[in-house]
Amino acid sequence: MNISDVHLMYEYNYWASGKILAAAAKVTKEQFLAPGEYPFGGLRGTLVHIIDAEYGWRGLFEENKFGDEIKPEEFPDLASLTERFHMEEEAMRAYLNGLSDEDMESHKKYTADNGAERDRILWHCLYHVVNHGSQHRSEAAAILTSFNASPGDLDFTVFLNEYNAH
Repeated sequence: MNISDVHLMYEYNYWASGKILAAAAKVTKEQFLAPGEYPFGGLRGTLVHIIDAEYGWRGLFEENKFGDEIKPEEFPDLASLTERFHMEEEAMRAYLNGLSDEDMESHKKYTADNGAERDRILWHCLYHVVNHGSQHRSEAAAILTSFNASPGDLDFTVFLNEYNAH
């Protein structure tokens, strides 16, 4: 994996999150805050989990420790959460812009929540963040669709069609 590939993955990541946030802008505040049966609750909880994971992993990348947990209660509305998404995007892009192809094979060592020691290759971790976001964006998309606010198709190939058209 090279840094150019990683940048493309993150372009997709932010494109897909943008589609989710745009669809979320179509729901009521009550729907945004409503509890749900997904692993992280409803729409707000699911979206906070996505950004919490990105923030946490970026902390590991930059400071060799996971960032403190971000909690849903910190975001009373979609506007505050959208602002945090944009802040994290800017911070992650700045981090990625400082990487080279050689960095992709470097190792990140950390202790998992269960106490297990981990040794991961950086590009695997970077890929995980995007893949993790895809999993939970699909949950957010299902929630949004149940509110008649589908984000539409989030497939990577759809992104490529739009990305390559520019």
